[in-house]
Amino acid sequence: MIEEIMQDAEQRMRKSIGSLETAFKRIRTGRAHPAILDSVMVPYYGSDTPLNQLAAIHVEEGRSLLISPWEKSLVGDIEKAILKSDLGLNPANHGGAIRVPMPPLTEETRRECSKQAKGEAESARVAIRNIRREANADFKELAREKEISEDEERRAEHRMQKLTDKYIDIVETAYKAKEADLLSIN
Repeated sequence: MIEEIMQDAEQRMRKSIGSLETAFKRIRTGRAHPAILDSVMVPYYGSDTPLNQLAAIHVEEGRSLLISPWEKSLVGDIEKAILKSDLGLNPANHGGAIRVPMPPLTEETRRECSKQAKGEAESARVAIRNIRREANADFKELAREKEISEDEERRAEHRMQKLTDKYIDIVETAYKAKEADLLSIN
């Protein structure tokens, strides 16, 4: 029973790390990378479809993205979707393709992005601590129902704390790397 709770908690903590990595990809660093457009949804036959399912996205010269839609009729819709997104990008229509230049980050923009990254990291830490709290409550419930002894409960809580510390360290490492990337001058 303890192992099942531990495995479930670790799996949920891994998902929190995955969510953090996804959130970090959406934060601009000044360099072009296709993942920055992952959140852009384009209206396609009545439903919103992710941009990366409608077009090939390539990095050009490190500072711009080239979007080549598979259907040329989508160029205008893709352009509008990028403008509507909160990414602060200005696409340029080049006939059958769209070029998206990545503006260099100002010092103020870097600080704002750094604050955003810090907030995302804190949200991940809170999620991981909540998972620990829920698992510890499950251990206490098992001990209260006499399915495990108090010693087993304490050992399980200790193992859960070690697991939590491991994942909090992963969050901290990811945040420090993102912050260094944001604050470095390209």
